[in-house]
Amino acid sequence: MEKRAVFRAGSLAYLLILPQLLLVFVFFYWPTGAALYWAFTLEMPWGGGNQWVGLENFSAVLNDAKYWSSVAASCVFAFAATALALAQALVLALFVDRQLRGSKSFRSFYVWPYAVAAPAVSLAFRFIFAPETGLVAFVNQWWPGLWNPSINGAQAMTLVVLCFAWKWIGYNFIFLLAALQSIPRALTEASAMDGAGPLRRMLDIQLPLLTPTFFFLLVINLTESFVGADSFGIVDILTEGGPANATNLLVYKIYSDGFKGLDYSGAAAQSIILMLLVMVLTFIQFRWVERRVHYK
Repeated sequence: MEKRAVFRAGSLAYLLILPQLLLVFVFFYWPTGAALYWAFTLEMPWGGGNQWVGLENFSAVLNDAKYWSSVAASCVFAFAATALALAQALVLALFVDRQLRGSKSFRSFYVWPYAVAAPAVSLAFRFIFAPETGLVAFVNQWWPGLWNPSINGAQAMTLVVLCFAWKWIGYNFIFLLAALQSIPRALTEASAMDGAGPLRRMLDIQLPLLTPTFFFLLVINLTESFVGADSFGIVDILTEGGPANATNLLVYKIYSDGFKGLDYSGAAAQSIILMLLVMVLTFIQFRWVERRVHYK
């Protein structure tokens, strides 16, 4: 028989969930409510009250060319980093699933990047890809000035995309490998007996059955790339939004305008817009992308 825990006094149950409720309230609902209020007011940078301004903060944000540049940079970063992280994780999961020599050892190695904090990963990438003394500095010795993300916006964006993708390969790898191992071996073995090679088996059998996992990882990766702490930490350490705002992602621009520019109201309005953008993007994924998902 299934055993169930029954509380004779309801106060005990509420007491047990109280710490979690406090955490959610203090770190989510309270900041969200404050940001929503500040978005409609003009907050003084050094205190001294506020003034109700309605939609003026949103109007100022939406009429700012730098904001739309940040939106474009965020979209490029999100889709490029997500695609690269998923593609690399899929390749690694396919090789490990085939149980090649050393696959059991590599299975644990591939997970390690996700356990490393984003600032630490960013610092390592900053040293590795430094144009003066990094491991790729020999490129500049052959072609001076060929690689310098501190002055080249496209190279800076490439660097933050590579760093984010490397950080998230481990997370995606875990789920894709688990999904691959849940596919009945009889399907792949039967297709192999019919003459289908590894590539054909992957395209016709494995990928369609992986679409539920792909859809889940797509939502998680895109959401994290737009609003996650990893995106902020990587940009803050590697580029600080530069050069020329080429990597000034929305999540970093909110921090920069709020804590450096002391524009609390403008930053609050940007955070509300970013939250709505992520909600719309998630709705689009569930409304249209999920139609292509093949559930078992």
